[in-house]
Amino acid sequence: MSARPTAAPAAPPRVLTVAGSDSGGGAGIQADLKTMLALGTHGMSVVTAVTAQNSLGVQGFWELPAEAVRAQYRSVVADIGVGAVKTGMLASAELVETVAELLAGTDAPAVVDPVGVSKHGDPLLAASALDSVRTKLLPAATVATPNLDEVAQLTGVEVTSEDGLRRAAAAVLAYGPTWVLIKGGHLKGEAVDLLTDGFDEHVLRAPRHDNRHTHGTGCTLASAIAARLALGDDVPAAVAAAKEYVTGAIAAGFALGGGIGPVDHGWRFREA
Repeated sequence: MSARPTAAPAAPPRVLTVAGSDSGGGAGIQADLKTMLALGTHGMSVVTAVTAQNSLGVQGFWELPAEAVRAQYRSVVADIGVGAVKTGMLASAELVETVAELLAGTDAPAVVDPVGVSKHGDPLLAASALDSVRTKLLPAATVATPNLDEVAQLTGVEVTSEDGLRRAAAAVLAYGPTWVLIKGGHLKGEAVDLLTDGFDEHVLRAPRHDNRHTHGTGCTLASAIAARLALGDDVPAAVAAAKEYVTGAIAAGFALGGGIGPVDHGWRFREA
């Protein structure tokens, strides 16, 4: 007798990243997909730009046409569907506005990482795109996750101590995201972040690890938040779980090439 066919396993929650490709594998699309897999979700991607990038910096990048970005996005969403979307490097005003329009038509939470510069200080967003980020992209965000440099770039607010995090959050919230996570990783002392929707506040703290290999930290955190949202967490729970995951990834970051190595997206597998 032939064996009865077995039903296929249920698909894991689906998460879509809309970001640039990092040829060195530490940040961007590559980091996003590794994070999504590590957290038990199915990652999908819309490539917005291709970078020539390694541990020493970004040697160049080439953005894709808006038509190609739109086609990738619609192809995935129409057939497979999404439980959450994460955006990263969008490069130009045209791509920012294209992605903002797509997010507005998608019934899923959106985590917006307003990437402006790389870990090495290389620009990844045209100055002409900043107004589009403020007026088009941030209003479409369920959670925006700027670091302090991006806060200054978008709002003009300079933060030099933990006391300034609330002021930074208010400045970003004024552009319309539902929640903002102000990442205080550039401050001295503990790695402290502030999550707020303007009413409910959560201060998240973690020890600062003495490890220079932190490439991909921002991409990883935003992707982890999106993965946890797709798994059913509310925003505060998703951010707390993502913070715990990225803290472990930073602690396990490893040397690669001659410069700054990546965080270890698979640190939990290696601890098992």
